[in-house]
Amino acid sequence: MDPTNSGPEEYGHDRSGDDAPARRQTRDPLTPDFGHQTPQQSRAVQLISGDLLLTVNPVDGSEIESCRPGQRPAAPVRHTAEQRVDRERAAAPPVPAGPPGPQLPLLERQEDRERLVRHLARGRSVCLTGPAGSGRTALLDAVAAECADLAPDGVVRLSGYKRTAADLLHALFEAVYRAPLHRPDREGLLALVRGIGAVVVVDDLELGGAPLQELLDATPECAFLFGATPDVPAPTADSNLEEVLLTGLGRSASIELLERVVERELTDEEANWAGDLWFESEGLPLRFVQAGALLRQRDELRTGQDTLDTYDDPADIPAFGTAGPVDAPLPSLGEGAAPAALLASRLSEAARETLRFAVALGGEVPHQAHLPALVGDTHADAALGELHRCGLLSPAGPRYRLAAGVMAQLEASGYGDTADANARSAAQHYTWWSGHPSVTPERATAEADALLASLSRLVQGDQAGQASAAVLLARSAAPAFAAGMQWGAWEKALRSGQEAARIAGEVAEEAYFHHELGVLALCTGHLDRARAELEASIGMRGALADKPGAVAGRRALALVADRAGDPLPAERTLPGDEVPAPREEPAPPPGDVPAVRPTFPRVTDTSAMLITRQDPSPPEKSGVRAGMLRAGVLRGARRNLVAVGAGALLVAVLGTVVTLGVTSGSEDPEGRNVTTEQSADEDNGESGLPADEPADGPESEEGTPGGGPASPGPSGTATPSASGTPSPSASGPGSSSGTPSTGSPTGGPTQGSPSPTKNPTNPPATPPSQTGTPSETPTEPETPTPTPSESETTTDPTMSDSASGPAETVTASTTEDGTASPTTA
Repeated sequence: MDPTNSGPEEYGHDRSGDDAPARRQTRDPLTPDFGHQTPQQSRAVQLISGDLLLTVNPVDGSEIESCRPGQRPAAPVRHTAEQRVDRERAAAPPVPAGPPGPQLPLLERQEDRERLVRHLARGRSVCLTGPAGSGRTALLDAVAAECADLAPDGVVRLSGYKRTAADLLHALFEAVYRAPLHRPDREGLLALVRGIGAVVVVDDLELGGAPLQELLDATPECAFLFGATPDVPAPTADSNLEEVLLTGLGRSASIELLERVVERELTDEEANWAGDLWFESEGLPLRFVQAGALLRQRDELRTGQDTLDTYDDPADIPAFGTAGPVDAPLPSLGEGAAPAALLASRLSEAARETLRFAVALGGEVPHQAHLPALVGDTHADAALGELHRCGLLSPAGPRYRLAAGVMAQLEASGYGDTADANARSAAQHYTWWSGHPSVTPERATAEADALLASLSRLVQGDQAGQASAAVLLARSAAPAFAAGMQWGAWEKALRSGQEAARIAGEVAEEAYFHHELGVLALCTGHLDRARAELEASIGMRGALADKPGAVAGRRALALVADRAGDPLPAERTLPGDEVPAPREEPAPPPGDVPAVRPTFPRVTDTSAMLITRQDPSPPEKSGVRAGMLRAGVLRGARRNLVAVGAGALLVAVLGTVVTLGVTSGSEDPEGRNVTTEQSADEDNGESGLPADEPADGPESEEGTPGGGPASPGPSGTATPSASGTPSPSASGPGSSSGTPSTGSPTGGPTQGSPSPTKNPTNPPATPPSQTGTPSETPTEPETPTPTPSESETTTDPTMSDSASGPAETVTASTTEDGTASPTTA
């Protein structure tokens, strides 16, 4: 564990070869007294996650890309039986330093043992449920030893302590297959573990319900033996998981276990004390192991054979060394039920300091190789053996932690008073150690629980500088966890670091953690989470003008978009980007272009008239594009409504003209009031205004389908012909005003009216009357010419212009001889 003396297999520090001594003896000629200062190598590791190539870079952040065909790893191969034995030995907790403790037998567990083996031999999974300290781990070890030859892949020992179903599946894959630097994706993992046939022993299980059922469904060829406490969630009803309840030992078995720990027979006084303890502790084996440690310490006091010579410093001599051999009464019943404080008071100072660090780390005991640096004692590694022999520790995977109930007892005795300072010291030590190039990712992941416990303590603390210390530790440990492919610990370190960076106000580090979380989510297939984390990182780095970091984030974001089938990131709006201006709609047509096209369908739904490009992006991914679509719909709707209004106006005007023509033959007496001077000149067809010629049918010589042209009346107003079409005329010399009448149809152009014939040289055939008033008696009843009223003929020129364009305005002018002639403006 010495980071300054790395082995040849660690991070390319292979010094084998013929030229290794020569390289070490090389000197710079300019500085002959100093050797080359070799810079420390950063842990940059490339590994395969599914079909992705992940480059773990602890300096600039991880990079991810798709694997090229030549970079795909080979198919994983199974470990041999010898390799499985070596891996199991390496995964076991280290043997504590110091003299070994007594070998304890498995008492009153033979029936449970045979029952468990019977279930596993039939291929059925079983859960051993018992309270903490009931001896589950010892029973699981005994059952695993008997099932070594039941399955083709042997027995696989896993730790369920703070592990999810995905963590257990990947741990099972690594225990059976050999695939260096390769972590399969979800589909590949399920395909590989489905073919594993092994007896899987999982101690300290924390899963239940649906996650546990997911684990069982993914491994149909495995028989599981779980060890759990009663507070773990129960499995589902259809899990077909057998459950075996584990209770405490009987009175006689408890006393026998106590004698095995003390390694002698009990006196009557001690037997009675042990009987009371059995009633108090309900026969839990852990309590009798700790009680045996108390009796062993009492024996050392009574006989005076204390091992005082093992302590170099007199300050480390336990307190019982001065009590004398006769002043050692039996512990009280309360001390026997909660013996942690009394046991710790009779241990060395290094052991007590180790307990303080364990309390600060939430019950996680640092590896014995770290104790000399943490405690400040070169012999502190022996403290682990003292604590283990006293029953204050229990194994947890490849490490140790405080036994059940010990942490609460130590906190009540004041061992947690310096927890914040100890957690900060541990964080500083682990920051240096985990970031050292000589420390392999496997060694870092083995210490992951202690590192994460230190992180959690610092993030939750409120003292100055704790958040910054947590950021440094997470920054150093997270790449090691990623390279060790322990992604559950990697995610926890990143989230703790991100929270600590937010508290400390370190935006650059917070952006780094967001980037790493996005890369992790991309590797695990959570694309929405990856997109959110990467966009947050890009926004922060853009605000800091960190162009290399922003480029790395955009590359990863492009890979997310490619996996999700989204448009390219350039077409999407990211934090800090400029919002593109909406596309301008084409200008409306000029006035001389008809606005109503005959090919337009009748608009019943304005949204149906809008033609837009189909956007494959979901609505929630582009709010700007949705706004542009809504604006286009509104503009298109207004333009279509204007066209509809113009068409309706044209229909109304044409209907009015047709209606006047139909009603010209009615019996209305007012419509037959004409003057004697009003007569049509059949010889001169050019003096009047001919009506519209029909589309088909014969034409008359005068240019009208039913008769001659209309002639101006005596008052200068235009009178319609028999066809109902008005014709312009001018006021005669006898008119009182000499201006055209306001009620004349020539006061404003009407849509669909014919253009007047511009021939002012031909005067009317009949001179206008001098009085200027029409006669009451009709003179030509066969050709009535009713005069339309002002309300029927007058239209709005602006509305007509919008529908059919500008029309010619006809006004009347008077010549020198008093003859009125129409003029065109």
